[in-house]
Amino acid sequence: MDHRRWLRRALVVGLLGLFAVELVLGWPALASAVTQVRAPHGGPLAAALFAALAAMSVYARMQRHLLSSAGVRVSLRRLLALTFAAHSLNETLPGGPAFSTQLNYQQLRRFGATPAIASWCIALSGILSTAALGVVTALGAVAGHGRPPWLSLLGLAITMLVVTGGVRRIRRHPESLVPVVRSVLTRLNRVRRRPADDGLEQARALLGQLRGARLTPGHAVAAAAYAVLNWLFDAGCLWLCLAAIAPRAVSPTVLLLAFCAGMAAGTLTIVPGGLGVIDNAVVVGLTAGGLDTPTAIAAVVLYRLITLGLVIGAGWIAWLVIRRDRRTA
Repeated sequence: MDHRRWLRRALVVGLLGLFAVELVLGWPALASAVTQVRAPHGGPLAAALFAALAAMSVYARMQRHLLSSAGVRVSLRRLLALTFAAHSLNETLPGGPAFSTQLNYQQLRRFGATPAIASWCIALSGILSTAALGVVTALGAVAGHGRPPWLSLLGLAITMLVVTGGVRRIRRHPESLVPVVRSVLTRLNRVRRRPADDGLEQARALLGQLRGARLTPGHAVAAAAYAVLNWLFDAGCLWLCLAAIAPRAVSPTVLLLAFCAGMAAGTLTIVPGGLGVIDNAVVVGLTAGGLDTPTAIAAVVLYRLITLGLVIGAGWIAWLVIRRDRRTA
């Protein structure tokens, strides 16, 4: 136990020392960046705020189309509140995706979705968002006269086709999964020391609900378009933050590629909000595109103030409202 305690302390001291060294080395650029953040141009800053809110709005509209395709009607206002609240849980809490998924599931059930439809909508939202980021990255590469990642795009397209085909088959023939579910339940129940078929009927009922999880072509196209717009509005927020500090500093294409690199790096970290990981990746991408380091840092700091300050703050307020309504109900 003592060894673990000393190891933990040594790790903390090492991280603090690393941060101190980085702060000393990067202090001139950081001080210059803070000075630039103090006086941003009002017009682009207001537009950046609008873009950040628009990104959340189109994500809610994407989920609305998925639910509508499954026969669940929800007002945009309620879905928008859920989008803000779930995003805040995802970005600010350790293990945020788990809390965000739980909130999404609970609220979708309150909206009238069956357990299977709620799970289907959450999973498909994540798949569409990931695929949309790949599409936006490819668009940035093409616009920058670079070479698109054809192998990655091909792999993404094949994955989407396989997932789509699998979902369609499961929806039409949910009973085909019963042998797999029975095998898994048998092993789990053996560990839990329960009868082998315990929970099988509930699983059959859940699989039967998947017949309602249909996705019409019109709703599918609209949901995919909104997923792409979600990333484009988010990237537009970063571009407008840069315009508020240094107009015409870099081309939109360079910024789009830097943004995509940062978002891709953020998916590989467990740090809440991707702090440090996303920021460093975006700053490196902007400086590689010809932007000076203080301006790049200032733009990223301003972008984070909006997305982690305004949006996350609004999300926690939405979470409090949702919690109050749930207690009232």
